Amino acid sequence: MADVDRPQIDTTKPSIARVYDAFVGGKDNFEVDRQVLRQIQQIAPEAIEVGRLCRAWLIRVVRFLAGSAEIDQFLDLGSGLPTAENTHQAAQRLNAEAKVVYVDNDPSVAAHGRALLEENEYTHFVMGDLRDPAAILSDPLVTKHLDLTRPVALIQCNTLHHVTDEEDPQQLMQTYVDALAPGSYVAISHLYNPDDGSAHAKLAVESQARFNEMMGSCYYRRREEIAALFRDLEMVEPGLAYLFDWWPDGPRLREPSAEAHNLLGGVARKP
Repeated sequence: MADVDRPQIDTTKPSIARVYDAFVGGKDNFEVDRQVLRQIQQIAPEAIEVGRLCRAWLIRVVRFLAGSAEIDQFLDLGSGLPTAENTHQAAQRLNAEAKVVYVDNDPSVAAHGRALLEENEYTHFVMGDLRDPAAILSDPLVTKHLDLTRPVALIQCNTLHHVTDEEDPQQLMQTYVDALAPGSYVAISHLYNPDDGSAHAKLAVESQARFNEMMGSCYYRRREEIAALFRDLEMVEPGLAYLFDWWPDGPRLREPSAEAHNLLGGVARKP
């Protein structure tokens, strides 16, 4: 990836991308990242299962977007490390020429971005911060490889719960939505606090406190706060739902874990 400076990776501090990699059973993480995972597991024993649930949701969403919705351009924000199957693999399985641009500000992810660029001519990586939509949308690699006058799928998979209220995630999403062409789609998954005094609400509060203690900036939001991130877009059925209820691949053979009830996701279309 000649047009991106070689990043410096600090292996003494945990990285959100590497911690997520540990959650889904990846190998691109260090002991400092696994320590975070083990502490989260003390509160949420099924954390690894939930990480895989998130990845499975993402792949189902991309299959829908590249298939039924006929989207051939994807902007995956805060994409994380290329563990297991990724957006470009799922999309290009249905459309070999689907273009995917990944964006992340983590040096560990940038290092792997070079490998993605070498994989095929339709997959690209941008080093950038999703909290700066103006910079992302005007980045030369984004404007070169994505035609923003045509429909695009914008993906925020497990990203916006790392954006603080002070950074105004709703306005941030409004800026992205305003830049999208009609017919575009937005996919968001987000940590959820039902805020109803239930065991799920207690788990959300405890997990948020533990994660912020170790990593900082992780917020379990209420349903109405997550729904507001979609702005005025038209929700695709089944709307904002538990990830395990969003068009599952087959019948449910066992009850989802308690931790799985602390994530909501949805897909919406810009009319």
